[in-house]
Amino acid sequence: MAFTVYLAGEIHSQWRSAIEDGISAQGLDVQVRSPVTDHAASDDCGEAILGPQPSAFWRDHCGAGINAIRTRTAIGAADLVVARFGAQYRQWNTAFDAGLAVASGVPLVTLHDEDLDHALKEVDAAAQAVCRTPDQVVQILAYTLRGALS
Repeated sequence: MAFTVYLAGEIHSQWRSAIEDGISAQGLDVQVRSPVTDHAASDDCGEAILGPQPSAFWRDHCGAGINAIRTRTAIGAADLVVARFGAQYRQWNTAFDAGLAVASGVPLVTLHDEDLDHALKEVDAAAQAVCRTPDQVVQILAYTLRGALS
């Protein structure tokens, strides 16, 4: 059994690398996809591709639309979405990606610290699992793919 996992969420820590390293160490047949994690490229793509915009609103609007092509396509093709919420920034985009996964029928796993439990209670209620560490995500993948505990 092979899996495609979309890693949605904050781009300011190494959580994606930790999951990818764990997948590799476990020898799991998992393809990982993610949003553009180069913050400047993500912010600038609208104007870089479509040209200068008349205001910050339209600059962001164009960039968000272009980024959404990648995000929606990858979430729609995923077998699982992992949504990482960090404490440093408000992650409305991550909450949106989690909701899109649920609305699309794609299983959802959230990843965040306990201090965000209350703020994310509705998102967590829609998830199949709530993880605290990237290793727990890898363990879920291993169990799902192998049907046995390691």
